[in-house]
Amino acid sequence: MSSITIFGSGNMGGAIAGIAQAGNNDVQTLGKADAATPVQGDIVVLAVPYPEVAGIIEARREQLAGKVIVDITNPVNFETFDGLTVPADSSAAAVIAEALPEAKVVKAFNTTFGGTLAAKEVGPLPTTVLIAGDDADAKATVAEFVEAGGLTVIDAGALKRARELEALGFLQITLAAGEKVSWNGGFGVVR
Repeated sequence: MSSITIFGSGNMGGAIAGIAQAGNNDVQTLGKADAATPVQGDIVVLAVPYPEVAGIIEARREQLAGKVIVDITNPVNFETFDGLTVPADSSAAAVIAEALPEAKVVKAFNTTFGGTLAAKEVGPLPTTVLIAGDDADAKATVAEFVEAGGLTVIDAGALKRARELEALGFLQITLAAGEKVSWNGGFGVVR
């Protein structure tokens, strides 16, 4: 059992909280109104839009040190909807890891939608959470809470793979926004 703090209570934050609770984890959800509330979790999930992450890091840098930070963001340029806002050789997860050198950053959940997390399936397939990170213990900790919540996990490799995961997440978002796939649909993995 883990102690998990989730920043954000939208579709993704709510779905991840449900997964964490299904695995009998202690869950704390923090929103903008909780600025004075201390972070309790050993695992911290950033379930907010990417532009909000910098403010959370700035306000809570000391509280986040030593934690496993789960970055679920896709740094989509919402003005043009035509690309990602991080450099081509980087990722949101890499930016977060650089800003929090004393934390262990894991990329996860960004290639799924809240509906498929809550339903635990994508069409006829089980929902698979792809994770990437440089710390094997941190990835194992995240995989454990995800699997305990009833989902499948695939380790996509080192944190540098976050760039490809973010590109996949961006593609899925643009397909859903263009009504090519449902917001309750998405990519599944056949093993």
